[in-house]
Amino acid sequence: MTVKRINLALQGGGAHGAFTWGVLDTILDTPGIEIAAMSGTSAGALNGAAVKAGLSRGSRALAQDNLQWVWEQVGAITDRAFAPWLNAASPSAISSLIETSLPFALSDTMSRMVSPYSYGPFYRNPLHPIVKRLRYDAICCDDGPELHICATNVRSGKIRIFTGDQITPNAIMASACLPTMFQAVEIEDPATGRVEAYWDGGYTGNPALFPLFRNRLPSDILIVNINPLYRDEVPVSARAIQNRVNEISFNSSLLRELRAIEFVQRLLRDEHLRPGTMKNVLIHMVSDDALMAKLSVATKMVATPQILHQLRAAGRAACEAFLETHFDKIGRKSSVDLVGMFN
Repeated sequence: MTVKRINLALQGGGAHGAFTWGVLDTILDTPGIEIAAMSGTSAGALNGAAVKAGLSRGSRALAQDNLQWVWEQVGAITDRAFAPWLNAASPSAISSLIETSLPFALSDTMSRMVSPYSYGPFYRNPLHPIVKRLRYDAICCDDGPELHICATNVRSGKIRIFTGDQITPNAIMASACLPTMFQAVEIEDPATGRVEAYWDGGYTGNPALFPLFRNRLPSDILIVNINPLYRDEVPVSARAIQNRVNEISFNSSLLRELRAIEFVQRLLRDEHLRPGTMKNVLIHMVSDDALMAKLSVATKMVATPQILHQLRAAGRAACEAFLETHFDKIGRKSSVDLVGMFN
């Protein structure tokens, strides 16, 4: 069997990142695909670190075990905080139940009125106990796929990419740091020697594609998209408007990079650039907008185990459908119509 090498771009979206768990699980079950590099933001960074920690030790099964452990830990956070009756409902019902629940309403109100810096010694980042237990010797080593993690510099507003031995528990928490919920994560910038504060990478790269453009990497980038690009209905309720603003905001950087790729593809196609002058990046995408449209910011923030497992199953199904339909295109052409996307 011919093995096809691809790069993965893993989008962030809180607990909806369990969809990516399912996609990665399927890719790791597919011997005909080799992961060359990954770029991840927020939940995508956590997923990427789990996979890297397994593949760098030569084990796809270990990568899958790491993913399962990570998402079991994420689900356990909510299991301790929310009633188990949520697990019996459908995705849309769970989303509605969470949004109208008293704990979520209080948390949402507090995040708008109270700074995370107000909690003093009671402040904690719930991700820290999870990310600190990952194997950073395996994540930071040169073996296995490259891993790039994106965060946003609070002072400059610019993107920062962490890779190699720069990837630490703080780097992963920085990539997932929503500023209304968590204190900015402080990390020294080796270029300046200054300690910088970082927020969620989704503001500047969700995920960042440009680290995957290097000539040593394959041309194919598979984007695992968990924030719906399109919704047919115009939101009219306050919560629906807030939810759509969240989706648009966290898709904006990805759309800018995709537009730039389409522009370069057009220049190469029309022979305005000589072949080899710019890399002809091939774009693929796995998503399930129909499922994600039933969910909301509430299910991103509150990781109910039932939703996590439904998202994983949906990710597996979406990836299996992609491989069945588009596997032969990998290495030859894009399966995403970028021209149609921007016209």
